[in-house]
Amino acid sequence: MSISRQNLSIVIVTFKSEKVIDKCINSISKDIPIIVVENSSNIDFKNYLESKYKNVKCFLTNNNLGMGAGNNIGIKLAQTEYVFAINPDTTLEPNTLEEIFSASKELKDFSILSPISSDAKFPNYGIIKKKKILKNSDILLEVDYVDGFAMIFKKKNFKQDHFFDENIFMYLENDDLCINVKKNGGLIFIAKKAKINHEGAKAVDPKFFNEVELSRNWHWIWSKFYFNKKNFGIFKAIRVCILTYISSVLKFSFYSIIKNNFKKRIYFNRASGFYNALLGKASWYRPNIKD
Repeated sequence: MSISRQNLSIVIVTFKSEKVIDKCINSISKDIPIIVVENSSNIDFKNYLESKYKNVKCFLTNNNLGMGAGNNIGIKLAQTEYVFAINPDTTLEPNTLEEIFSASKELKDFSILSPISSDAKFPNYGIIKKKKILKNSDILLEVDYVDGFAMIFKKKNFKQDHFFDENIFMYLENDDLCINVKKNGGLIFIAKKAKINHEGAKAVDPKFFNEVELSRNWHWIWSKFYFNKKNFGIFKAIRVCILTYISSVLKFSFYSIIKNNFKKRIYFNRASGFYNALLGKASWYRPNIKD
């Protein structure tokens, strides 16, 4: 069965996304159900969305669970066979969905199908072995992984616990998922004529920039270590992260001396993320942002 308006839902995980969410939702056809998973207890945000948009249901997690866990909730809540998970700082082109529907008719099966980034300088997919023989046509490109800001899932091809790894708060959860898909014989495709616009790092209100940057720096190194340890072993994890840790310690010392407190905190967080991952501790850090 191919994707259609009747068997597709859209999931959007949000957190302090009031500045971008309307633009995102308005780019989606009003006859497609949208599930917004808000990583807070912001009842005003829920009421606003559900009163303005008849096709939107908003679920409050009451805690900042991260992108992976938030998407897992939305995917499981969706009643349709296919689920399109997108970030709130994305917008669809007027013909994006029609191109996706058309492309899906060319596939016998898939686990993940993604539109293509409208910015050719920043492709949202990758092929690990360039000489690998993969399906490639004017409509479809078979790939090894896709970025997490836009992914369509065929739900029945996933076991209940085989969506995003909830140990990862942010970063590399999509890469980890794609590795699992490929290990289990699943197929991942890009719909080459279906374009999506991604602003990048704009999902959270800019007024929280400092706290978000501190969180990103902590989680990037934590997730990088965890991802590599999980998929390739601890020695690979140490090897790919140790230079970043050493550099962070040195830069922390430098910015302490010149009294640049924000930069000092950035590099402290990088070092802390590595140290916590090395000790096997959970990705506990959260931005200090209140509802």
